[in-house]
Amino acid sequence: MAAERSYKSTPHTRKGATTTFGSRTDIGCLRDHNEDSLIVTPPLFAVADGMGGHAAGEVASEIAVNVLAERAPAHPDPEALGRAVEEANRAIIHAAHEGRGREGMGTTVTAAMLEGERLIVAQVGDSRAYLLHQGKLQQLTRDHSLMADMIEAGQLTPEEARTHPNRSVITRALGSDPHTQPDLYEINVETGDRLLVCSDGLSSMVRDQDIESVLARVRDPQRCASQLVNEAIAAGGHDNVTVIVADVTGFAEVRRKKMARKTKFSIALVLVLFAAIVGATAWGTNEYLHNAAYLVDQDGKVAIYRGVPGNVFGLSYSELVKSTDVAVSDLQPGFQERLKDGWRVDSVEAAEELVKEYQADIDAKAKQDKDGAASGNAANGGASNSAAAAEEGGGADSTGGTHDANPPAPADTQGGAA
Repeated sequence: MAAERSYKSTPHTRKGATTTFGSRTDIGCLRDHNEDSLIVTPPLFAVADGMGGHAAGEVASEIAVNVLAERAPAHPDPEALGRAVEEANRAIIHAAHEGRGREGMGTTVTAAMLEGERLIVAQVGDSRAYLLHQGKLQQLTRDHSLMADMIEAGQLTPEEARTHPNRSVITRALGSDPHTQPDLYEINVETGDRLLVCSDGLSSMVRDQDIESVLARVRDPQRCASQLVNEAIAAGGHDNVTVIVADVTGFAEVRRKKMARKTKFSIALVLVLFAAIVGATAWGTNEYLHNAAYLVDQDGKVAIYRGVPGNVFGLSYSELVKSTDVAVSDLQPGFQERLKDGWRVDSVEAAEELVKEYQADIDAKAKQDKDGAASGNAANGGASNSAAAAEEGGGADSTGGTHDANPPAPADTQGGAA
């Protein structure tokens, strides 16, 4: 039994959150070290199961995943991925010649690239790739093993192969032949499918129907990967166990990212527009407060202020421009009433023009009053003169009554007698 249990997995997600992939590798129950290595760097997912004993298998598998991580294409390309696997094979052979690890060390590798609804796989050895499609599990890769050859030849059944004494013999691995080439697969997948890449520590311990059940039942990929490893350990854990589970989000993920970018742009645009509106409002308010004016009754005189009467948000925005000589009492009652709370106008110039109009009205009224008074005095003087003249005319008539300037002719006495 292993003296110390250890495992590695992708970081746990927040409670209730769901990632699109998850992984876990475990030493198992019988081995004293873990010779498996893995890559989980979407769109690349790879498992390498090293062989050759301590200080050999783990070295070979680590070299394989490091070369893959460096040489794999950025997007699914079967030929480019195949070349990366071939470079990993040569790197392992070269390392053994240089004394890193041991002669004869090797590793399996199953590397998958998943992007959109396209999946490619490059495989050497008996680490596997599966696809859960519409609830049914399909094995995508063919094992490079003695058991697979015997099953295909009809010499064994799959059930018999699970307990055969040579079940661990593989017929192709990285690190043994510089001309080794991987098998390449290209598969069209659909949104909702689920990819499984694993070492034989899972497939040799857990039956396919049980793997299918876990993949279908546990929706979170990280929890699903951990549960599959637990199943292998519960079945005996005879080997190291490494599992990667990745969900096919297809073009939904592309749309989600595009929508996320669009949402971020929209939010940024709204914030910019909001800032512009706030800035424009602040500028407009400032301009209004500095250009507006009002007239007010101040100590009985009309005063001109710049700004607005009262307070705005608890602050005063007004300053005295000048106090005029126009007396409020000289204005019409309606104007006097408006001055009590401040008579708002558009500008100081408009206020000054209004004051000029007030002054002109007051001056015109004063002139009118003065002219009216003068006319009244003149009328009173004319009446007195007329009365005096009338008195003088009456005296002349009384004296003239005893004197006739043209007396009548005397009567003709002769004619009268006849």
